[in-house]
Amino acid sequence: MFVLAMRSIRQRPGRFLATLLSAFLGAVIVMTFNSMHDTAGQPGVDPVSKETLSTAAGVVGGYGTLLVFFAVASTLTVNVRQRAAEMELLRCSGATPAQIKRMVVGEAMAVALVGAALAIGPALLGGRALLEVFQDSGQVARSVDHSFGPVALSSGIGITLFAAVGAAFLAVRRATGGSRQRGRVRTVLAYAALVAGAASATSTFVFSATDAALMAPPAYGAILLSVGCALRAPRLLAAVLDRLPLGGASGWLAVRNLRERAGQLAGILMSLILFTAVATATLTMQAVESDAVEASGAVKSVDAKNLETLNFTVVGIIVVFVCVMLVNSLYAATSYRIREFGQQRLAGATPGQVLGLVGVEGLILMVTGVFFGTLAALAGVVPFTVARTDEVVPGEFFGIGAAVVAVAAVVTLGTSLATARRTLRTPAVGAVAVA
Repeated sequence: MFVLAMRSIRQRPGRFLATLLSAFLGAVIVMTFNSMHDTAGQPGVDPVSKETLSTAAGVVGGYGTLLVFFAVASTLTVNVRQRAAEMELLRCSGATPAQIKRMVVGEAMAVALVGAALAIGPALLGGRALLEVFQDSGQVARSVDHSFGPVALSSGIGITLFAAVGAAFLAVRRATGGSRQRGRVRTVLAYAALVAGAASATSTFVFSATDAALMAPPAYGAILLSVGCALRAPRLLAAVLDRLPLGGASGWLAVRNLRERAGQLAGILMSLILFTAVATATLTMQAVESDAVEASGAVKSVDAKNLETLNFTVVGIIVVFVCVMLVNSLYAATSYRIREFGQQRLAGATPGQVLGLVGVEGLILMVTGVFFGTLAALAGVVPFTVARTDEVVPGEFFGIGAAVVAVAAVVTLGTSLATARRTLRTPAVGAVAVA
């Protein structure tokens, strides 16, 4: 089956580009930050510099691992779902489910290895640039030289391969059966994340206003709550659709299509919820903290500078990764509907009406993701603001929230409409003939 996997990649390399891009970006991030472990491990590095480098590598390296898995999983899930007919043909030809799984896992391993190999050069440059950022801010001594060694290489290749294999296994298992058991496990995990997130956010009030660890509980609470909401994405979307008072042909068709494809669109909605919650909560709490320190006239400590750098770095990584995930997923999901769009046009719909349908669907998805992501963010922002200042909802929240919504809208609607417009260039008869 590995031979079949390689043949499949050679015959149609285009369908693996999204997965390759996700693996490449993930490996770049993991190698870049884990090279800080190599740098900190050099002889002669002072304790302060070593602590800064190790903290950055540990925190962002952990986030990077999760993001690699989610990004690769989202692209592989779409890839496997779109090849349902091909896999059914293989099963009819005598292939067993285990053989099909090995084929998909082999494809994922090959693509992940290529992505990790391509990431070595950019990660080396990225590690040097990151070290310069720490040195310019005074967090790391100028005498420390960058090192790109075994920790960066082994973690980058190992994590990328692990994420690809795990995501491929889950994707093909989702496509070949066992949905009821997965649904129960997913529900249990979702409620566990929601309970843990609420407990973490509430524990903020145990700390004093000037405690160095004050930001950690609400930040973890917002992340866990967003994960819980993301795991319940299909149910949340269905609940929203049941209450939408949309009228007109485009509105009715959009609700109907979204209801039928709620499970398929879960990955897109998960990305939106996670992006909104993590970006809004982290940036807002950091802005509140910075303003509070400035108002008190105090000078930021090295630990405070480290935390601020990590917060902005983590949010930047999440923004880039989630944007890639959204673009990949939306592009694949929309381009896959070429036959559906052709049938609608043969039934009398104009290209403008089809674009209107896609626009309404994208708007519903975007609003749903932003709404639940904002709720998760507020669950962390409000306790932190109450404990740190005399406010409940800080003024910084509204500007940051508006910026996050703008990014989500541009990525979601822009990708959906641009892909649909490109798809509509195919004549309706030719689009219907697509297998």
